Amino acid sequence: MKDAFGAPQSLLVLGGTSEIALATARRLIALRTRTVWLAGRPSPALDTAAAGLRARGAEVRTVAFDALDPESHETVLGKVFAEGDIDLVLMAFGIPGDQTRDEEEPLRAVRVARTNYTGAVSAGLVCAGALQAQGHGSLVVLSSVSGERVRRADFIYGSSKAGLDAFAQGLGDALHGTGVRVMVVRPGALHPDPARPGSVQPGSVQPGSLRGDGTGRDSAAGAAGVTGATDPAELVRRRLMTTPEAVADAIVTGLGRGTGTVWVPGALRVVMSALRHVPRPLFRRLPL
Repeated sequence: MKDAFGAPQSLLVLGGTSEIALATARRLIALRTRTVWLAGRPSPALDTAAAGLRARGAEVRTVAFDALDPESHETVLGKVFAEGDIDLVLMAFGIPGDQTRDEEEPLRAVRVARTNYTGAVSAGLVCAGALQAQGHGSLVVLSSVSGERVRRADFIYGSSKAGLDAFAQGLGDALHGTGVRVMVVRPGALHPDPARPGSVQPGSVQPGSLRGDGTGRDSAAGAAGVTGATDPAELVRRRLMTTPEAVADAIVTGLGRGTGTVWVPGALRVVMSALRHVPRPLFRRLPL
């Protein structure tokens, strides 16, 4: 149960190595969250993430979870909920894919769709049912601005995020009045960080910085140039980028306010509202 200050005492992260999820976990631990479950594929990275959170004073457990194995979700996640109530579930797994290769090799595209959408539908419904059974809790789903209007540059990834976003909104409506709520988070691309694997290095310029990913794994594809940019479109793209810590702060703030949808940065709400109405022939030519 939440404590007297409204902070969740227990957290389940699906996608336990996500930068955004770990930044959120650190923020919540500072606000008195004491039990954290990190669910993901067993790896040194998952172990390192758990150790880092333990160093901050939380009781942290890891659980083997594979988004591509939905047949196991009910059993794996059921065991977590059997250990005690979970106040907050953060769904933060996903893969960006490689648009060019995925177009050439359809099975790769299917893997993106199965991970980002099918796996999320399965895990989301299992967690929603468990939260409803305990009578309280929140499910936070990390979506992406890429799902708001799918672009040629990453339409496979974007379509999977569009499906996830629609599913999460519908699930929230289905749970209305049950004591369980769903919050959808739509982050922009992450600012490049030389310490982040796959991050864009200073001086490089890549298109597509409006592409966001809740996992933080597509920062290379989404990040634009760093220093010395003078192109107006490039400057706008950079202003719409974010950091794992900023997304974490927005998640915590949104939970406290009971917000249904969170944009990070907030300016993306206005930008995407405009882009949704741009005619397709013109939209294809925009340097997004």
